Amino acid sequence: MNRIFQIAFTVLLFSFTLVFSQDLENQQKEFLVKVKVVDENNTAVKDARVEVDGRAFIFSFIKDRYEVKAKKGSNLEVSHPDFVTVFYTIKDNEDIKVKVEGFVQEKRSSRKSYLSKKVDLFPQYLDSVKFYKKKNIDKSVTFIEKMLLESSSKKKRATTYKELADVYAYWKQYDLAIENYQVSLRERNDSKVRLLLAKAEFLAKKYSNSEKSYEESLKGSLSNYERLKAYEGLGDIYVKTKQYQKAELNYNKALQLAKSNLVTPKITDLNSKLAEVYAAKGNTQKADGYYQNSLKLASEENKKRSLKEQQKVADFYNRSQRYDEEIQLRKESLEEADDIVVEEDEKESLVDSITSQKINYKIGNAYIQKEAYKESIPFLKKSIEEASEKKDLIIQKDATRKLSEVLATVGDYSEALDSYREYVKLVDTLYSKKEQEIQQIKRFNKRISENQSRITSLEKDKQLSDSRIDLAYKDQQLIEESNKRQQLIIYSLIAGIFLMSLLAYFMFRTTKQQKLANNLLALKSMRSQMNPHFIFNALNSVNSFIAVNDERSANRYLSEFSVLMRSVLENSDEDFIPLSKEIELIELYTKLEHNRFKEKFDYIISIDKKIKLDDYSIPPMLLQPYIENAIWHGLRYIKEKGKLTIAMSQKTDGSISIIIQDNGIGRKKSKEMKTANQLKQKSKGMSTIQNRIAILNDMYEDKIAVNITDNSIDETGTKVELILKKE
Repeated sequence: MNRIFQIAFTVLLFSFTLVFSQDLENQQKEFLVKVKVVDENNTAVKDARVEVDGRAFIFSFIKDRYEVKAKKGSNLEVSHPDFVTVFYTIKDNEDIKVKVEGFVQEKRSSRKSYLSKKVDLFPQYLDSVKFYKKKNIDKSVTFIEKMLLESSSKKKRATTYKELADVYAYWKQYDLAIENYQVSLRERNDSKVRLLLAKAEFLAKKYSNSEKSYEESLKGSLSNYERLKAYEGLGDIYVKTKQYQKAELNYNKALQLAKSNLVTPKITDLNSKLAEVYAAKGNTQKADGYYQNSLKLASEENKKRSLKEQQKVADFYNRSQRYDEEIQLRKESLEEADDIVVEEDEKESLVDSITSQKINYKIGNAYIQKEAYKESIPFLKKSIEEASEKKDLIIQKDATRKLSEVLATVGDYSEALDSYREYVKLVDTLYSKKEQEIQQIKRFNKRISENQSRITSLEKDKQLSDSRIDLAYKDQQLIEESNKRQQLIIYSLIAGIFLMSLLAYFMFRTTKQQKLANNLLALKSMRSQMNPHFIFNALNSVNSFIAVNDERSANRYLSEFSVLMRSVLENSDEDFIPLSKEIELIELYTKLEHNRFKEKFDYIISIDKKIKLDDYSIPPMLLQPYIENAIWHGLRYIKEKGKLTIAMSQKTDGSISIIIQDNGIGRKKSKEMKTANQLKQKSKGMSTIQNRIAILNDMYEDKIAVNITDNSIDETGTKVELILKKE
């Protein structure tokens, strides 16, 4: 019965665990949420700041909304300088619409004009990245995202990627650091950033790449300290690749810079590194000399630096089998180790070399190597005790194993067995801890991957810009690889094109000026043709009066004709005259013609009072030929008394209509009545006026339009409509 109950309980517990884990997985799974922010008029707000758990998302102009990535329970925050911030907890992948009551966004000429008014938050985000770099990688990357959104220039983008690379380098994600340093350098070539790239490549064990980066950085603009770091970095590479001669050369260059610029910590470091090089080359005496220098210099700096250097020298003594000197030096450092407080951010780099448990273990190990087994036991036990207090499982395990071996060597098998059992327990505990650490590292790496994915996702909206940068970068490389002859050809072609363009421009301008001069000359010529033509027709009228012995009418006609001629001659040099003057001319001309042909027609001249005559100008004697044609070729040949109408009316705000209309015989019958000689000779007045209008329209952009039609269906009468535009 109990067995059945246990099985049922196990199944129930498993089911509950499975459901709980699935629910937890659903909570942790990211999904896409469509967020639309609108004002009171339901117009999309495109410049709001939309964040989910501190991650910012930009507006999609194509989809007219914000698309955010969130999890169940994520906090949505919508903010804007002109309305109160809105908060909302996301439950699922529902579409969210945020309508801001009482808010109507201003109309802006362009999105760019608004962006130019935004406060530059880039410096604040940069400070936040630096603040969180060593504390919280997630927050650092979140502020990096915000920096990218504020990165409006290549310089800012370069800074953003450099800071992201710094964050990854601190957290030992060297491949990602290298990738982002390279992006920064593509945006803006900076020798200091290249120096950081070289360091990251060294730590990633890409020694060949690191060597090239260090050498490239030395060609750029670096401070003396940065050049020192570059030479030191090259020396480190050559030590790793066992090129000790090159390592010595570069360490010495760095040491000279350190001495000339009084960089004391680096003088100590470089003495120590040169000692390592000589030791590796087998020159123990020279190595010992440099180690003594480094010990002396370190002791003059501070206790932490002194202890670190003492451990290096003690390790050197161990490798040289100088156990007594090693033991003596480690005992001296042991007295000072307990007095030093290690800062939180220094623990990772110094804890292994300055903790008393580690020093005691190494003293015990030195006694073992010189076969003084009994003397090693107290130091090993002390190391185990201190490691247990400080939870240093690695030292506790190693010291316990050594103690078990020493006890067995001196014949204390019972205690040796107890120590070995304790060692086995420590190995199991350490194994479990290592497994936990591995899982933590996996989770950490997953977070790192997610962070980088977020950066990559954010950059998708800028892919076009990145593509252009890559193309420009490749083009630059191709240009650099080109020889001087190719460059000369390109510059020659550019110069040739420029000269041809300049020549074409001057030719165009000259042609335009010549065309204008020709048009002006043609207009002047046509005006000179109009005057004799008009005078000739007028004198014919006087002649007709004389022919019938009507002296009084001839005198009156000549008097009025002289007034008309004076006006015509005054305006003969003008391209345009005020419309009011042209009206005076046609009134006088029509009156003269009416005096001659009173029995043939009556006339009416009507001017719309709405027309502002001062706003319009017209070429002189433009209307006279049309009135003359109406009288001489239309009204003169009809049997009954005809009618001539001249009307001006407002057509549009910028133009007027001038209509000259008669009920004469019409154009077709007039043509039939002409003699063969008259058919051969085209009317000079009409052809001249047509040419004048064509030239003026060419010069003044279609200022005048003329349309001539029959006045009735039976093709009698003629209607001339002239459209005149404002200046």
